[in-house]
Amino acid sequence: MDESGKLIAVIGDEDTVTGFILAGIGHRNAEGQNFLVVKPETEKSVIEEFFKRLTQRSDIGIILINQHVANDIRHILRDYNKVVPTVLEIPSKDQPYDPDQDFIMQRVNLVLGNQK
Repeated sequence: MDESGKLIAVIGDEDTVTGFILAGIGHRNAEGQNFLVVKPETEKSVIEEFFKRLTQRSDIGIILINQHVANDIRHILRDYNKVVPTVLEIPSKDQPYDPDQDFIMQRVNLVLGNQK
């Protein structure tokens, strides 16, 4: 698939995923869907497996993930080094964004020499 036709995927709480689906990013095909609603009872293994599947799909260009969900799979995100799909951590309605926890911001700070 060419770069202009890539999808945005989202992993997050119900409010976040619903908002993005209403904005038009929801997609289902033979490879599966490009969104996962994470509830308090969702097992970490489900999140991990879904994230890994998304990173292997050629039709996904960006993965948006709530930061509090990203914290649950931080060990996988630390080892993730692909440019596409790009992983971006976003805040949720109930959880503020903390740039100190964002692995992308940590890498940016490392490159810029702004380590804390």
